[in-house]
Parts: sequence; structure tokens; C-alpha cells
Amino acid sequence: MFYYLLKYVVLGPLLRLLFRPRIEGLEHVPETGAAIVAGNHLSFSDHFLMPAVLKRRITFLAKAEYFTGPGIKGRLTAAFFRSAGQIPVDRSGKEAGRAAIREGLGVLGKGELLGIYPEGTRSHDGRLYKGKVGVAVMALRAGVPVVPCAMIGTFEAQPPGTVVPRLRPVAIRFGEPLDFSRYAGMENEKAVLRAVTDEIMYAILSLSGQEYVDRYAADAKAQAAAAEAARERRFRRLPLG
Repeated sequence: MFYYLLKYVVLGPLLRLLFRPRIEGLEHVPETGAAIVAGNHLSFSDHFLMPAVLKRRITFLAKAEYFTGPGIKGRLTAAFFRSAGQIPVDRSGKEAGRAAIREGLGVLGKGELLGIYPEGTRSHDGRLYKGKVGVAVMALRAGVPVVPCAMIGTFEAQPPGTVVPRLRPVAIRFGEPLDFSRYAGMENEKAVLRAVTDEIMYAILSLSGQEYVDRYAADAKAQAAAAEAARERRFRRLPLG
């Protein structure tokens, strides 16, 4: 109930007014039945913009940190994401990955739409990074199509660290569903999972026009943070006069 209140009464109309999203390819999202919508992830706003334009309800696997924040703000954030039907996912370790897959398969098993960001985290620089194979595992095990989706302009509207989004139009593009039935029964083969994931990422890339980086986003973020910390240490050691 709260999900539809947000979508049609509270957030949906507000987001459409502020961002004026241009929607392309919405007809590619199946009207019924289970499917995965796999998109790039550029901004915190992505969590709300895509559900706002879809005709069907979609459930995202959201990072666990959204549900465990301290203080009043943390509790409000957790309550919001739970009310919106989002599922917390611990992103650390192999067991966490398996738990996320179980949760995703549960959503698909009910014939619903599952939203996932194969990069595993937001892009810190607007580029598209290498996808993790969890999306391929779920697509093959559930035997469902994958609809690629590209968010365009949301990085500029709400860059990392920005709390209040900038008012500017964005675009949301959905591509034709990808059918991986030719790989049925091969979800335990690493080469197949990599091939399926790369095909999904290429479809997203074709829609978004981003620069592609053949590295995991989390690794690139960590390297960038380490480089920034090193620069700050060098700056502090510089003589003042």
C-alpha cells in the first residue's frame, strides 16, 4: 500500500515534475511475469526514478547500509526502504552474495520484477564498470528475461556526495529483453556466467553511451580513495612558507 502511495501520490509526481524524465522503450518491460531489469547506477536518485516510470511494481536489492544507519535519520531511511518493498543485501563476502541471489530468486519466483545494478555500487565518476555475475546466476536459474536499462543524466543531477539533486531533465531508456534460455542448466559454469553478464553490460552500454571500464567499480573506488588520501597526506607535509 505504501509503495503505491509513494509512486502515485507522493514521490512519483514530484520526481516527474523536478526531473521531467524522458522515457524510451518502456514497451520492452514485460507487462506480466517475472523479469529482471538490470541498469547502470549513477545516482541515489536512480532508486526512485526508475520505479516512478514503470507501470509495474519493482523490487530492488538495496545495500544493507540503508537499513542500518544510526540515529533518527537512519531509522527513517530504513523504514522508508522497507515500506517501499526493498530488500537489504549485505555486499561483503561470498555468503552475502549467495544470500542476495536467494532473495532475488524469491522475488522472481513470485512472478515479479526484480531490479538490480550489476556493477554492485554507484559509479563514482559517471563511467560504466564491469558487472558482477550475480545477475547472470539469477537469470539462468529463474529462466527469466533481462531488460537492460540506462539512466542518463542522473549523475549530473545528483553527483556522489550531493544531498539535494539539481533540477535538470534526465532520460531513462529500456532495451529489448535479453533471452538466455540457450544457457539453461549452465548456471554453474563460470565462463557462461561471465559471458551472460558481459552481454548484459554491453546492452546497458549501448543504451547509455557511457565510457566502459573493465574493472569492478568497488575496486576503482577504493583505488581513487587511496590516491586522494595520499594526495592529502602529501599536501599536509608541504611547507607553509
